Amino acid sequence: MTPDENEIVGEWVLDGTTVRKDAAAERIEDLTSGVLEKLADSKEGGGWETLYRDPTDGRLWERTFPKSYMHGGGPPRLAVITADAARRKYGIP
Repeated sequence: MTPDENEIVGEWVLDGTTVRKDAAAERIEDLTSGVLEKLADSKEGGGWETLYRDPTDGRLWERTFPKSYMHGGGPPRLAVITADAARRKYGIP
């Protein structure tokens, strides 16, 4: 991730008769499963909103699913969140 990057939005792509993740959705999956440090799940979000920290620069990132009306919760979005917003939403110190 680059210092000027503050949002990654995944999409689902219809590929013939199947639906697949686009490159951004794949990248979000890679980042949240092996690069970013998971800090907390939102209590109100029922596990659909998760807070992460980038170990290289300390920025906080929130993974959400803005198209939650879609099957399986829809594609993910990963966006920088302020420390104040993270404290309010996730109750972290």
